[in-house]
Amino acid sequence: MLQSKYFRTCLAIIAFLTILYLGSKVIFLISPLVAIFNLLLVPMMLSGFMYYLLRPLVNFLESKKLNRMLSILLIYVAFAGLFVLFWALVWPTLREQIQNFIDNTPFLVQGLQDQFTKLQNDPTFSRFFKGDADLSARLSGYLNDAITWVSNSMTNLISVVSSIVVVIATLPIILYYMLKDGHKLSPILLSLVPRKYRKEGQDMLVDIDSALSGFIVTRVLLNVVLGAMLYVGFLIIGLPYSLLLAIISIPLNFIPYVGSLLAAIPVVIVGFIESPTMAIWSLVIIVVAQQIQDNVLSPIIYGKSLDVHPLTTVVLVLIGGDFFGIIGVLIALPVYMILKIIFLRIYEIIIAERVEDVVVTKEEQL
Repeated sequence: MLQSKYFRTCLAIIAFLTILYLGSKVIFLISPLVAIFNLLLVPMMLSGFMYYLLRPLVNFLESKKLNRMLSILLIYVAFAGLFVLFWALVWPTLREQIQNFIDNTPFLVQGLQDQFTKLQNDPTFSRFFKGDADLSARLSGYLNDAITWVSNSMTNLISVVSSIVVVIATLPIILYYMLKDGHKLSPILLSLVPRKYRKEGQDMLVDIDSALSGFIVTRVLLNVVLGAMLYVGFLIIGLPYSLLLAIISIPLNFIPYVGSLLAAIPVVIVGFIESPTMAIWSLVIIVVAQQIQDNVLSPIIYGKSLDVHPLTTVVLVLIGGDFFGIIGVLIALPVYMILKIIFLRIYEIIIAERVEDVVVTKEEQL
């Protein structure tokens, strides 16, 4: 019976389920570790993000015969200078727009209702609203629900980053040691791999590092340029809260495929409350900027698209958002890329070993 593959498989399943059951009985032992992980998740994620952004600059300065530690400190000083410039030049306008938006939030629903009422009374558009007299009320209700959802999402985001002091205090330290000793991580990980598979492990780490670096750096460049184009366009058409809406669009566009739609919704709503013409021009600005990003900038900066099907991306975003909220949405695609590379490499090793066994067996038979 022990020679039966079916019997051995059943034993393995039973053993696995037994381990899971026993683990559930001692979950209290790892709950402190889970709490520490949740506390450090945001600073670690942001540090990794900044690591891939700043590593090329650190390597460049080091190639110019500058000490690596000094290179990192110079970059920190440069960031401090940029923060001062932001605080002096950008923050006053941004703060004013945020305050105005908060003060005017109660009037957004009323403004939307007024615009729909005007459209219903306009002979050109009234035929589209026949038989649906309460459309404006229902759409206003949707907007009210959307504002409530955004408020709850912001509350959840604040709860995720509730220990913002911890983030601010730990991020520079974690990032410093990542930039300083990040190149030492690969040998440590390889030492855990059996010597037989060291070369495959090295190739896998290189692929993961290259995929993450390309994804993060290029997405940041593309989204910052997109945000700048949107801001200029919003200024040209005179859209209210132009700086605030452009800045909001930058992190939202990190969400693949869905992010551009989410970023467009508040812009079009604010534009429509101002006037239907403003909403149309806002949509035109968004479409033109997106086309420039996708068809002009992406081939130059990115060079190639991600080898991920759009449907797979949407499913990943939904799963990540359901399990980990906004953090899950942002890290879903990078995590998938890492797991995909690991799985493909392991699969290649298994196939190669099976082919080798078959060849050896045939040779022995001959």
